Amino acid sequence: MATSGYTTAGGIGVERESREVDEAALEEIVTALGERRGGAFSSGMDYPGRYSRWAFGYVDPCLELVAKGRTITATALNERGRVVLPAVASCLLAAGKPLTEPTADRVEVHVPESEDLLPEEMRSRRPTVFTAIREVIAAFKGDDPHLGLYGAFGYDLAFQFEPIRQELVRPDDQRDLVLHLPDRLVVIDRQRETSLEFRYEFTVDGVSTRGLERTGDTLPPAAPHELPKNPEKGEYAKVVAAAKEKFKRGDLFEVVPGQVFHAACTDPSAFYRGLRRSNPAPYEFIISLGEGEHLVGASPEMYVRVTGDRVETCPISGTIARGSNPVEDAEAIRTLLSSVKEESELTMCTDVDRNDKSRICVPGTVKVIGRRQIELYSRLIHTVDHIEGRLRPEFDALDAFLTHMWAVTVTGAPKTWAMQFIEDHEATTRRWYGGAIGFIGFDGSMNTGLTLRTAQIKNGVATVRAGATLLFDSDPEAEERETELKASALLGALAAVGRPDDAVPVAEPREQPGAGLKVLLVDHEDSFVNTLADYFRQEGADVVTLRHGFPVHMLDEVAPDLVVLSPGPGWPTDFGISALLDQVYARDLPVFGVCLGLQAMVEHAGGTLELLDYPEHGKRGQVARLGDSALLDGLPPEFTAARYHSLHAKRPGVVGFTPTALTPDGNVMAIEDVERRRYAVQFHPESILTQEGGAGAKIIANVLRLSRR
Repeated sequence: MATSGYTTAGGIGVERESREVDEAALEEIVTALGERRGGAFSSGMDYPGRYSRWAFGYVDPCLELVAKGRTITATALNERGRVVLPAVASCLLAAGKPLTEPTADRVEVHVPESEDLLPEEMRSRRPTVFTAIREVIAAFKGDDPHLGLYGAFGYDLAFQFEPIRQELVRPDDQRDLVLHLPDRLVVIDRQRETSLEFRYEFTVDGVSTRGLERTGDTLPPAAPHELPKNPEKGEYAKVVAAAKEKFKRGDLFEVVPGQVFHAACTDPSAFYRGLRRSNPAPYEFIISLGEGEHLVGASPEMYVRVTGDRVETCPISGTIARGSNPVEDAEAIRTLLSSVKEESELTMCTDVDRNDKSRICVPGTVKVIGRRQIELYSRLIHTVDHIEGRLRPEFDALDAFLTHMWAVTVTGAPKTWAMQFIEDHEATTRRWYGGAIGFIGFDGSMNTGLTLRTAQIKNGVATVRAGATLLFDSDPEAEERETELKASALLGALAAVGRPDDAVPVAEPREQPGAGLKVLLVDHEDSFVNTLADYFRQEGADVVTLRHGFPVHMLDEVAPDLVVLSPGPGWPTDFGISALLDQVYARDLPVFGVCLGLQAMVEHAGGTLELLDYPEHGKRGQVARLGDSALLDGLPPEFTAARYHSLHAKRPGVVGFTPTALTPDGNVMAIEDVERRRYAVQFHPESILTQEGGAGAKIIANVLRLSRR
């Protein structure tokens, strides 16, 4: 155990004890957060230069700050909090007017609006509830990197700076800010491979917390209420249509309205654990806010991070659904990066973000250090920019936080007009959505994430809000689907609560069309033979691979149900394939040729082969089916396949077979002789480029079915 101490700028004595603990200490905190105040935060993703993995948590903080509108209250949550409260009370009283007589447990003040006109450069210093928070930070200022205020910042805090006409009724239980002062923290740094617990003792006006117990109220979860209705199809599309009229008028450039979904949740801690597993994100969190309210989320987006004088943000805009495998992901990324609309979304977000920083940063230091970088999440792919600036000496982390309020990625541009549109068109107040979670360090640092992909949980009901960035060229139905897709990660994790950690859905037994069949695969010195064999084995077939030139009697010894002619270099004559086909056909064996195999079958039947003007090696090809095809059954009329060939057959040059697929320039891609069970494809079904929709595997399965007598 290590002990250190210091006196803060406000004269508060701080003693810190640190010791190594097992990572299980953090999981104990997560469990406790189901019924006690506190928070746990983690980063489940590594993106070099942006995010690394860490985790920290606390339970039973000694003191709580809560804001509703311009009223801010400090409450001691235990005996230790009563020791600290006088120091915090003086900070609040310096910022506002008391509404009630301060007590040993509570002080409440109102921060009135200023009648003075401040220039925009000083907007973050306007009198608001943050004036009181700034006083608290100043009083506790010190070098400890972990001591600070932890919690959540609500969306409505922006209205203390922006003149938004409020149309929606604010619920009585809505709070705009909840911050905790923890006196015990567990901090896990997975880069340094450390897991430490920090315990703090405070001395205020000669009175110390040492020897006082760390306790807190137990807040049992309420019985679940009836779930509100989820949005009806088409409701969000109407909001998109209204936004397009604003774009046409020039009132808005972009706007990010949301819609709300609901699900049951009686175990926030289990939900948080499940969400971390199913949807890792840079900002994963569970915050027990008291009054039976929890926030659980996995946000992909940094709000504001400050280290020293460096301020960073990572605006996200540009979204596409993930594919079912990395190849489909790559295609989705290609589509995303080539979309002018998606690029415009992020460009506007970044330009607004740069503007926010220019208010408080040293001239010339605001820079885009990462442009349209790809981030992959459980169900979505995003494009992300990374922006930094250097704070001017007269500004601090809180100025950086306030000048970005709120991120354009959750509001739109111009910001005030976009926020007014949201107020006028969303069905309910945003509460925490679109605000921030994280901590403000007493050492001048800050790390906050946007409150996205977040569930607000109260009375057993989880409320999930999801939005989409709208532009004039937005498609209403597509944007509505995007909100549903964004919400689905949380709704899926909520549905899985209570399922054992190792439980996996039991898949229906898959048909094995190759079961009981033996395949002879003839290897023509190709680089893909083993993968081709694996595809047949996946369908249940027994595969024997022989290098070309094997003795003919082995055909009878192997006794295959199907002969597969592999791809290979050169021409069919280089391998004597014609002689082998004579023997195979004489035995009335089914045959399937791939690439060189197709060329050999065409040439053996008396057809002609030609060289392509430009070889197609490892290239993506568009293949169009021609009429009915037993070999290509189950594939769409057009599909993508991998081409690895210089030789080819033209449709008029094919003899004895029916061509059933072509490229746009007329190259034969598939041939069939169903009666004699002879089939071939020019493309490679085993390539990653033929995986879209499972095309390659479907062709192999079809070949095996067609091979049965």
